[in-house]
Amino acid sequence: MMGEYVVFQMWSGYRESLIRAHQFYVDQAKSRLLTQFDNISAEADKAADDWLSERGQRYFDPDRHDPSDFYEGAEDAGIEFYQLLTEMQERTRLSVIAGFFHEWEKKLRQWLVDEIKHWHRGDFTKERIWKANVEELFELLESFGWALKATPWFSALDACRLVVNVHKHGDGPSLASLKAAYPKFLVHPLAGTGLTLSPIWDRLTHEHLQVKDADLEEFAEAIASFWREIPENVVDSQVVAPPSWFVKVLEKDRASKVKV
Repeated sequence: MMGEYVVFQMWSGYRESLIRAHQFYVDQAKSRLLTQFDNISAEADKAADDWLSERGQRYFDPDRHDPSDFYEGAEDAGIEFYQLLTEMQERTRLSVIAGFFHEWEKKLRQWLVDEIKHWHRGDFTKERIWKANVEELFELLESFGWALKATPWFSALDACRLVVNVHKHGDGPSLASLKAAYPKFLVHPLAGTGLTLSPIWDRLTHEHLQVKDADLEEFAEAIASFWREIPENVVDSQVVAPPSWFVKVLEKDRASKVKV
């Protein structure tokens, strides 16, 4: 190899289009979806009032009923409404995060495939890029000489990956990794009560996954930072230690052509 051949290039126009599309998704998701949950408390109060009005008109008999029972029922209805709407808000927020993370992942894989085909032809490599897990992609990117994992925003990107995996797959390896590396995203309902949670902590499941609006913002900014900072040009001499899985699949493609 010549040592100055560009093997990966992030054209500035494409870089900017990726960032604009990502930011558009985030902004529109917040304004069109997440703002619908801005007045949960007021909506819960209205649900309680509606319950009391409906039940009072239809069922209340002053000779047989204690008014406090109806007020208690209205309060329970309001609490249930608040809890259900809060759960919907949390699922919507997670879905928004999953949406922009998966789009980032697809764009990254496609960019890698498109850049590789400029200097290497082979279906095995293309297929392997699309099958690689995100950690393998990080490994490939770092082989460019890009200290990706040392960036100040990488932990947010990595946490986003695990949060999305737990949201999608439930209990599994990503849950264990999230618990070990970023436990703040797993919140037990008894947290903050003063009770000792040590025995309970080990039984945390995907049902305890919790992210806030601030987390969404941090995840979104990490993806924007990724696109801003990915190297513009990577020449072949910079790729001194490509991951073994990448080398093997390149060799597999070459061997298949020799056989033909």
